[in-house]
Amino acid sequence: MDGVVQAWVTGWVVSRGAAAPEREPWGFTVDVGQVAHVSRHVFDALGDDVDEGVVRKVAGGVTGAGVWLKVFHDPEVVGGWLGEGWWVDPEPGFLMTVPLTASAQRTGAPPGYRLRTWSVGGVTRVLVAAPDGSLAARGQVAPTGRTAVFDQIATVPAHQRRGLGSVVMRTLQNVAVGMGAETGVLAGTPAGRGLYEALGWHVEAPLTSAKFEGPNAG
Repeated sequence: MDGVVQAWVTGWVVSRGAAAPEREPWGFTVDVGQVAHVSRHVFDALGDDVDEGVVRKVAGGVTGAGVWLKVFHDPEVVGGWLGEGWWVDPEPGFLMTVPLTASAQRTGAPPGYRLRTWSVGGVTRVLVAAPDGSLAARGQVAPTGRTAVFDQIATVPAHQRRGLGSVVMRTLQNVAVGMGAETGVLAGTPAGRGLYEALGWHVEAPLTSAKFEGPNAG
């Protein structure tokens, strides 16, 4: 999918309430404004098109703790490009997409669970509450024109394998389609990949997440 990284960045900043992305020759810089996540540099090349020299140059210019890199290549490869002070998540993420159509399957919560959906600031959130009122599953989506970013999808371990993740995803999918989105985009974890692929999502590229902790960290 052409422009998939830009689509993900555009929707992610809406979903997380981050600053508008700044275009760079190699991708995007996003200010997030959190102590452990001050900003992030997102490279827009995928897989073998990622330029090692460019990643090394950008990483080498980072001097403040809490700056992240998002590189669409394997962690084992990217980790070897980064110098002292970088923590690299050993588990790869996955940039994924799906053509969006309205789900014909039931999206209600299973018996005993409660499903609630609400929208604020262009972001629609879904909550599935357990019978005792505690959190069972959740997720959110930020449609931005023809694409929509699905974000922070999670099911509490005690409530997994009950179809709640599918309920959340299909509910968000219907919201996105209703707002005119044609393609869904997300950055998934290894734990979530199976769910997304079962729902028709396709992996576009692996994703490495790295955080600068400072030369003396650890």
